[in-house]
Amino acid sequence: MNDMRLTERAVTEKAKMSARKVQVYYGSNHALKDVDVDILDKTVTAFIGPSGCGKSTFLRCLNRMNDTVASARVEGKIEMDGHDIYDTRVDPVQLRAKVGMVFQKPNPFPKSIYDNVAYGPKIHGLTRSKAELDEVVETSLRKAALWNEVKDRLNAPGTGLSGGQQQRLCIARAVATGPEVLLMDEPCSALDPIATAQVEELIDELRSQFSVVIVTHSMQQAARVSQRTAFFHLGYLVEYGETGTIFTNPSDPRTESYITGRIG
Repeated sequence: MNDMRLTERAVTEKAKMSARKVQVYYGSNHALKDVDVDILDKTVTAFIGPSGCGKSTFLRCLNRMNDTVASARVEGKIEMDGHDIYDTRVDPVQLRAKVGMVFQKPNPFPKSIYDNVAYGPKIHGLTRSKAELDEVVETSLRKAALWNEVKDRLNAPGTGLSGGQQQRLCIARAVATGPEVLLMDEPCSALDPIATAQVEELIDELRSQFSVVIVTHSMQQAARVSQRTAFFHLGYLVEYGETGTIFTNPSDPRTESYITGRIG
């Protein structure tokens, strides 16, 4: 009976990425313990929890950014569309074209707005002509709700934009390689409320094309933008489920304590 229910659920909610028994060590520090989670397709999943609880560490497992940390060791299994992303035959650079990332602080390259967006498609050889590249740049800037603001100054430096525009430029840069998953590590923490609202609206629009995973310190933001929420605490994934349920009827007392402000 359980198997049947699981199968039915899997049919209605397709996992884009799945993690099983994931452990992360930084040297002798056991930072993440036994994480099991499915990241659903065309869904915004929020990772919440106190500082240092492992949510950003786990996010970086999903595109192998932890490979760049000498002391980091990842164990367990993480799959995307059924393929192990830690398989030795997987090129992390190619993986990161499919699993894009937007960081906490807007970090445009010291290049023009155009070149910021064109960079990924160029290095991955995704376009065959200048006309194709122009189209990718425009499409990506439109997806990031930035095109109308910058279309007349594509040769201006990306660093000259406002903070909110820079973050949307970084989102355009991330979607330009045609990713299937978009990771966002506290993308609004350096932004003012108006820019935050614009990025949140954008995240909701991007969900129709990507699986979006967002790490956020703001529970209000998680409640606003996500359909699924995972609560991390002290290196454990304590609870994962529908956002509404996690916030109104959590099953674990630690989740309830965090959401009501008793821990964190």
